[in-house]
Amino acid sequence: MAAEHNAVLLIAYGSPNRLDEVEAYFTDIRGGRRPSREAVDELTERYRQVGVPTPLLAVSSELGRKLERLLNADSPDGAIYTVHLGMKHWTPRIASAVHEAVDAGADRLLAIVLAPHYSTISTEGYRRQVEAALATHPKDGSGPLALDFIESWHALDGYVQALAENVRATRAEFTRPEEVVAVFTAHSLPARILDQGDPYQDQLLETSELVARRAGVEQWRWSYQSQSHTGEPWLGPDLPDTVEALAAEGHRSILVCSVGFLADHLEIFYDIDIEAQARARALGVELRRTSMLNADPRLALALYDLVSERVQSLSGVPADH
Repeated sequence: MAAEHNAVLLIAYGSPNRLDEVEAYFTDIRGGRRPSREAVDELTERYRQVGVPTPLLAVSSELGRKLERLLNADSPDGAIYTVHLGMKHWTPRIASAVHEAVDAGADRLLAIVLAPHYSTISTEGYRRQVEAALATHPKDGSGPLALDFIESWHALDGYVQALAENVRATRAEFTRPEEVVAVFTAHSLPARILDQGDPYQDQLLETSELVARRAGVEQWRWSYQSQSHTGEPWLGPDLPDTVEALAAEGHRSILVCSVGFLADHLEIFYDIDIEAQARARALGVELRRTSMLNADPRLALALYDLVSERVQSLSGVPADH
C-alpha cells in the first residue's frame, strides 16, 4: 500500500518584486479595475521607501521548507508531505501551487492562510481561489483533490508562545519596562463585517489577551492599521491615533506587537516603522515593535503541530500531544 501523500498549501497575500510591478499588483487587488494614477503613485512611493522586494516571498518560502522538513522527519505512519506556497495577488499564484500539489500525486490538500485570524472578506477570498484551482485541475481525471481548508489558528499554542516571548524581549529593551504599554495590531477591515457577525475582531482580541497574559503584560490596548480609502467606515482605532491618545494620557513607552501579520512586508515597514514611528517621535514617545516571526523555527514548529493534529483528526488517529 502506497504511503499517503499530504500536500500542505501555505497561502500569503503577495507583494510586487519591482517598483514597475506595483500598478499591475494594485490592479489585481482591485479585481482587475485599474486604480487612479495618484493611488498608484502613492503606493509606489511607499514601496520605494521600504524597498522592494519586501521579505514576504523569501521568508514564506523558507518557512515552507522548514515545515516540510519537520513533517517528513517525524512521520510515524510513513506519510509523505510536500509543502507548496501560493500568493493571492502575485506570483507564485495560488492556482500554480495547487496544480503543483495535484501533479505531485497528493491524496489530500491542507490549506493554511499565513494570517491566523478568520474573516469573511479575506479568508473566504483565499478559499475561493483554492477551490477554483482544484475544480479546474482534477487529480488523474477522478475529480478534485480532497481539501481541508484550515479557517483560523489564532489560539495555536506555539504561535501565541512565540509572540509572548517576543513581547517580553522587546519590553526589556525599554529604559523603564514597567511603564510600557503594549499595543496589539492587525490589518483593519470594513466595519460592516461586525454587523455580519464576522469573528475577526473577537479572534484578534482573544489572541491579544492570550499573548498579554503569557507575557505578563498588564497594560495593553488594541489598535488597527493599514486602513484603505474605500469610502466606507473601517475598523478602528488606527495605530497613529492610538499613539496620540496614549501620549495624551502621559504614556511615553509604547510597544507594538502586530498579531495579525507574520512577516516583514509593506504594512510593517511603512505603517509601523515609518508612519506610527514618526507620530511617536513628534510626541516625544519611545515606540518599539516586536520582531516579526517570518520563518522563525518556533512558527514552523507551531504549524507542524497544527498540520499533524489535523491529519491525525482526519485519519481518525488520536493526537499524541
